[in-house]
Amino acid sequence: MNDTAKTKTAAETETIRGLPSHSTVGTNDLETASSFYDKLLSVFGIGRVLVQPGRAVYYGHRTLEFGVIKPFDGQPATVGNGGMVAFEARSRAQVEEVHAAALALGGQDEGAPGPRGENGADPYCAYFRDPEGNKFLVYRAGPDEV
Repeated sequence: MNDTAKTKTAAETETIRGLPSHSTVGTNDLETASSFYDKLLSVFGIGRVLVQPGRAVYYGHRTLEFGVIKPFDGQPATVGNGGMVAFEARSRAQVEEVHAAALALGGQDEGAPGPRGENGADPYCAYFRDPEGNKFLVYRAGPDEV
């Protein structure tokens, strides 16, 4: 083996699929919102990576990927019309698990889990709103990860 060839470890070749980097939604009640997201995002194996007391809580695998924040301008947080955050799931089962968790935590159904493509093909999607009305999509396109 020459000096320029390297063997990568499993950890080095692991691809982490995460949330967009980084999206935020506004909140008028940071404590309640962060409690919702602590539980919901744990389904993805994601936890808090940065807390700004009284201002924001950010989540991710290793870096900021999603946050819930109080608006910087001090005005009330409002839901954007047409805005949506999408979370990629590792499997169709995880799509169902996240959707069920969101509803159990006080979210509202915006579209039950199921295929959305032509002839029942990919992607497999579910839609929900968090307790403050922010809209989310959780989806799996292609085969489940193993």
